[in-house]
Amino acid sequence: MSQWLTKVIDDAKGLDDFLAPMRQQARLKLLSDGWPHARSEEWRFTPLSALKDRTVDAIDSAVDYDVPHIEGLNPIDLVFVDGVLRTNISDLSLPKGLHIYALQDASADVQADITALFGHVKPTRHVFGLVNDALCQQGVYIALDDNCSVETPLRIVNLSTQDCDAHTRALVKLGKNSQLKVIEHGVGSAPSLTTAFAEYVIGEQAKLEHYRFAFFTGAAKQVGGSHFSLQQEASLNSSFVSYGSELSRIDVDIIHAGQHAKAKMNAIYLLAEGELFDMHSTIEHAVPNGTTEENARGIIGDKARAVFSGRIHIHRDAQKTLAELNNRNLLLSRRAMVNTKPELEIYADDVQCAHGATVAEIEEKALYYLLSRGIKRSKALVMLNFGFIQELVNAIDDEPIKEWLLPMLSERFVNMEVK
Repeated sequence: MSQWLTKVIDDAKGLDDFLAPMRQQARLKLLSDGWPHARSEEWRFTPLSALKDRTVDAIDSAVDYDVPHIEGLNPIDLVFVDGVLRTNISDLSLPKGLHIYALQDASADVQADITALFGHVKPTRHVFGLVNDALCQQGVYIALDDNCSVETPLRIVNLSTQDCDAHTRALVKLGKNSQLKVIEHGVGSAPSLTTAFAEYVIGEQAKLEHYRFAFFTGAAKQVGGSHFSLQQEASLNSSFVSYGSELSRIDVDIIHAGQHAKAKMNAIYLLAEGELFDMHSTIEHAVPNGTTEENARGIIGDKARAVFSGRIHIHRDAQKTLAELNNRNLLLSRRAMVNTKPELEIYADDVQCAHGATVAEIEEKALYYLLSRGIKRSKALVMLNFGFIQELVNAIDDEPIKEWLLPMLSERFVNMEVK
């Protein structure tokens, strides 16, 4: 057991609120499972030495902050700064049918709804998800009524500005035949730890357009996840864009709980020199007639390390399933490293499934072709890199988000160039 995890378990014991029974379950499992060791399949490529003996000082609650601006988006923002919700929800002008509650201020009736969702989509195998269960005191519960379509995007912002541990939670429930766009946006470079977890229940015939931007860099450590349960004929279109840091990991679970559900997930990760990023995704096809398409592409800079583990699990009763998983990686240096592990686990016999992974370097002929025509090396590398991920960037449905990402990713590429 690590010093840091021991303190987590002790701190959780003193929290007495309506989530206390679930906190106790998390505490007991953390005590039973202990600290992840190097032989653990889930963690053997992702060192946790930066956390094992971590200590945290008191934080300054009056710190100034700036919320990232996306031109043309105009979202409803729910802003957490160093784990504290700074948005006054009562001041928000919400569209009809959309309801938002702070976990810490929820009434008895809302507490019952929160309890029914909290920890029920996210699997208990996620050790830092259990940490979040045990310590999360700040979060939001978002509910969308049946037959309600909200055009205005909802953005959950997590800002890391100082050395602290931030444990936030978002619980989102879409009613039948509803439609919503949710953006999880994390930013920071302070020597902090963020465990931001989100759980989504997408009702029958409902549609969720989801984005997660994990732009933690430098000494900022993030270990979080987004977890989805799809009911009958539900639709999920999800995009992840991530940088690397001292320790950066995102877990994704997509559970097909109802027939004829469709899930599409694209992921882009860009790692500068010496950075680490780990993505673990699990797709559970528990019922027949589900469809999943997952594409993940990474560009890994000098001495950086990427880890990708993608698993599609087809249960015995999940006949007529269509599922495809692809992971492609581009190394900018011989000293860059990627560990990729796509998996199919199939127990049904009437399915169409495929998976694959590639690891490659910049094609020297293509680079020489551009250089010989007077294009600077830095610009040539940007052009080739964009070609590698352009398809996934173009697949983003939201134009303001796409236009915001393109120049930002270009600048990131330039900074990733191996000197």
